Amino acid sequence: MRKCLLIILAVLPCLYSCGTAEPSEVERIVSRQEVLFAEPPSRIPAPHSVDAPLMGNGYTGVALSGPADSLVFHIARNDFWRLRSAHDETWPLVLGLVRLSFPSLTGASYRVEQSLYDATTTGHFTKGGQGVSLLTYVAATEDVMVIRLESDGREPVEGKVTLGQADPDERFTDIRESGVTPEGTGFISRAYSDTTVDIPTKAAVAMASGASPDGSFTLRPGKPLTIVCAFSSNFKSGDCVRTVIDKAGSLNGSRQRLAEVRKAHEDWWKDYWNKSYVSIPDPDIERQYYVSLYGMASCSRDPDFPPPLFGTWITKEPPYWMADYHLNYNHMAPYYALYSANRIEQADPYYAPLLAAIPRGEYYSEEVTGIPGGILLPVGIGPLGIESTRWSASLERNHRNWVEQGNIEAGGMFWGQKSNSAYAVANMAMQFYRTWDMDYARKVYPFVKGVATFWEKYLTRDGDRYIILNDAIHEGTVGTMNPIASLGLVRMVMDTAFDMSEFLGVDEDRRQVWKEKREHLSAFPLQERDGKTVFRYTERGVAWWPDNTLGIQHIYPAGQIGLASDPELLEISRNTIDSMGRWLDFNGTNSFFPAAVRVEYPADSILFHLKEYSLHTYPNGFQSGNPHGTENWSTVPNTVNEMLCMGHQDILRLFPVWPKNTDASFHQIRAEGAFLVSASLKDGVVGEVTVESERGHDLSMLNPWDGKAVEITGPDGKKTVCQGSVLRIKTVPGGVYRVNPKIS
Repeated sequence: MRKCLLIILAVLPCLYSCGTAEPSEVERIVSRQEVLFAEPPSRIPAPHSVDAPLMGNGYTGVALSGPADSLVFHIARNDFWRLRSAHDETWPLVLGLVRLSFPSLTGASYRVEQSLYDATTTGHFTKGGQGVSLLTYVAATEDVMVIRLESDGREPVEGKVTLGQADPDERFTDIRESGVTPEGTGFISRAYSDTTVDIPTKAAVAMASGASPDGSFTLRPGKPLTIVCAFSSNFKSGDCVRTVIDKAGSLNGSRQRLAEVRKAHEDWWKDYWNKSYVSIPDPDIERQYYVSLYGMASCSRDPDFPPPLFGTWITKEPPYWMADYHLNYNHMAPYYALYSANRIEQADPYYAPLLAAIPRGEYYSEEVTGIPGGILLPVGIGPLGIESTRWSASLERNHRNWVEQGNIEAGGMFWGQKSNSAYAVANMAMQFYRTWDMDYARKVYPFVKGVATFWEKYLTRDGDRYIILNDAIHEGTVGTMNPIASLGLVRMVMDTAFDMSEFLGVDEDRRQVWKEKREHLSAFPLQERDGKTVFRYTERGVAWWPDNTLGIQHIYPAGQIGLASDPELLEISRNTIDSMGRWLDFNGTNSFFPAAVRVEYPADSILFHLKEYSLHTYPNGFQSGNPHGTENWSTVPNTVNEMLCMGHQDILRLFPVWPKNTDASFHQIRAEGAFLVSASLKDGVVGEVTVESERGHDLSMLNPWDGKAVEITGPDGKKTVCQGSVLRIKTVPGGVYRVNPKIS
């Protein structure tokens, strides 16, 4: 009998492991990223970005704070704001708090880890013979959070869970509800719906668990406790309180439903990581790459409500800068990496508030500059057409001088800058040129056309060129001429309007106007610094600035200089990168790194600084000591993707700014022309290149094998041979093309 038992025990591991599939390449890559919080976060609650573990599903965000004896889950939503068009009166709100207390664990050890691949957060807290393990996640496909608690010590642990309200800003009165249903489901709601807001808002949380009515429970080994929280708002449900109560109640105690939620959650994240991935040898840069993409997936999916400045993790009111959609770069920057990383679902929310702001942009265009039909936007907007920086009573009391200084025009806060709307087009152009999606182009074209209309009429003729007058390069530098960022952005706007118009088959009569304005726009101003020619910030006015990165934003995100540009212009660009050195800037590092790649700054130097940048972070990927939020998550993935695969200026380049002696690979980077590209570099040699053509555009690819003959296998299996420095490939929609060096 003992022999038979030994045989059975020996076979059991095979029964569980032999039938388990080997992890995929992307699973191996993402799973090796360590996200460890070895001590409780210290920058939470805070009116800015926090250093805590972050969870979310693109609608609801949860940040975890506190030591082992008093854990707090801070809950916020992208669609829960106080909505009033007035400065300092609109911002995203804290919805509520879930508190977990374990009094006997005061002073316990603290260890929280996050698994990026399946987006779960685990915690382990131990003191003497007592220990608590926590597993939690915000479900990807249902608006719920699941918390599973278990004793992993020798002794039982007494605990208590409560659902509570957040501390409000005392200047404004909100409406609050709370209670417990007869079935034991607790709920809270918070609303702003009086005459002091322009748009009523309400959101709710419900919590169900196996705890006693007052929330107390005892954890014993082998007897876990599961807590379920459900979330909703008035924008998602006619009765959000009833919705969350029903949802939490239906999940509580149903092992089958909870298993279904968990399975759908894991499947969603598996699909998310499969959309695109890279493998590089530097573990610090690679970790920041995936932490950044995890963060954007966790906060950006609601098509009508993009994440605010600090993502869906508002933990204290009022947040800095009202956490609004700042239009002189902050709203744009978080999305830069998503286009090349093939995460279009996360990028889509970007444009919703801009389309909603069109009427106000048309108002300012005519009121401020006398241009009908144009779009001119102020520095700050919110969702649903809300203008977060509009002149208000508080500004009248405290900043009347801003009017005299020219920073407030027709009640809008512009800081002298006319470029906000043009800046907003940059992301629309990135998504358009990487997808050539007809439905997307139809949606955003009215905005692009309105911005192009403004600039075609605002430019002033000066001999054989057009100039930009009275447009600030930096906030408050009123009255400058030809700011370099605007010169780049206006070129980009005219190109995008022309191409979208042609693609959609509309406004043919406008195209030549846009082309003529673009071709005769003033050249980028230059100056000498330290014996080298560099760009000047304006032609007349500000020459240089000690921080920020506006001096290179005509390169990126405006995209007006690249590897196909004039060599002299590229040299000036590299000189400017050298002279600026903004590798760890408070504001604009997210544009500085990709600009350096676009002009072929030395790859080893870029990676050196990118590693420093990656190490200058909290475990959640936010920059250490920098109050700004999600904008910093684009820096590493965007830079790495551009270094590995660049489709700029209509030529696909593989590993264009990457050390040739450093192995790397990438899968399905999305390039201009709607191409999904995969390739590897090993021992200095590029392996097989795979290109999927979504729209059937012609492909021009720089030959990665030094001009040698290559063999191209098309979707029909037929092989053709090409050679030369640039490979010209005709493609069909949906066709997959494999490119290899021809074997003699």
